[in-house]
Amino acid sequence: MTTDREIAIGTRATAAELESRRRSRVLMKGNEAIAEAAIQAGCDAYFGYPITPQAELLEWMARRMPELGRVFVQAESELGAINMALGAAATGARVMVSSSSPGISLMAEAMSYMAGSGTPMVLVNIMRAGPGLGSIGPSQSDYFQATKGHGHGDYRVPVLAPASIGEATELVATAFELAEKYRTPVMLVADGILGQAMEPVELRFRTPERHTFDWALTGAAGRPARVVKSIDLVPEVLEQRNLALQHKYREIARREVLWEGWQLEDAEFAIVAYGTAARVASSAIAQAREKGIRVGLFRPITLWPFPERELARLSGRLHGILTVELSAGQMVEDVRLAVEGRCPVAFHGRMGGLVPTPDEVRGALKALRARVERTRSAGHHAHVPAPTHPHGHDAGERFETDFPAHSNAHRGGRR
Repeated sequence: MTTDREIAIGTRATAAELESRRRSRVLMKGNEAIAEAAIQAGCDAYFGYPITPQAELLEWMARRMPELGRVFVQAESELGAINMALGAAATGARVMVSSSSPGISLMAEAMSYMAGSGTPMVLVNIMRAGPGLGSIGPSQSDYFQATKGHGHGDYRVPVLAPASIGEATELVATAFELAEKYRTPVMLVADGILGQAMEPVELRFRTPERHTFDWALTGAAGRPARVVKSIDLVPEVLEQRNLALQHKYREIARREVLWEGWQLEDAEFAIVAYGTAARVASSAIAQAREKGIRVGLFRPITLWPFPERELARLSGRLHGILTVELSAGQMVEDVRLAVEGRCPVAFHGRMGGLVPTPDEVRGALKALRARVERTRSAGHHAHVPAPTHPHGHDAGERFETDFPAHSNAHRGGRR
């Protein structure tokens, strides 16, 4: 890939030529594109520890950050990396950490400390299959962990979920912006496929504006000392800190929702999916429409704040919703909370590093459609109960206690 230093070679090149080179399309692996996007976004310091399937992100930073005179540290562990990040971010530096699912779990305590102390930082999770060590295959089974707070205490963090490598590069800059605007950690989550796949990427990197922070620990010479902390032993004081955090989260939920819709204008059914699952769903939707099924895609880009009001409005005119995930069913709970019974909600997912196929998704959609039609013909209110099995077409197959063998876009912005 062409670096900034290489672009600068040749002083006779015009500004337009330099910009054209910067915006050329390059075949990049997802991990490497995310790393370069962070560098171009002005990341001052990176801390990490090797783990598959995100190791290439760390390797890219190991080469590029020292080239630019910036801080790169391969820590002795994930615990070391996240706590180094806490210290660096407390100085006002633009900081990023990356890992994969087991490593992210080890970082939960420090993430809570950063949320409690208002320390901005970007954490990238290239998700792999679990639980436990699981496998290095792709997964979306960290949804609960990411969207419900990750560590202990009453806190949330914004969670961004790209569906392509190009979008991931755009969202890295957004993550830094949100972190600094709201003084909060921000997570960017992508499954292992997005981390390991290669796609043509248009190098349209963005560098968020720099700000001076009146809380940053930059040395107290000539000014009063500052303290960045998450501890308050007086209950009334700690409650006020918590109330301020909850106010901040309400503001984030009100202003920072991102989502995308496709083929929803005339849709009778919708598939809700994010990341790689959304790309599989798009193929299934194209096939289904060829068969006369009017279905569209609702894709959350912010997993938190979840686009609940937008989905609630849409659900009022739908016959049914199918949620597709690389998990046993986690986002589907937020979908059901948003829909509040306005239409049936079904689920299809795969686990263990496996990915649903378009044919599977289309089959699940046809099963949902058939159930809705049967219920309507019987004159009853349509309702699809939560499936009692971890995957499949929500068609009542027996739950296996062991691991079974498996045989026009509208984009919603910040409000």
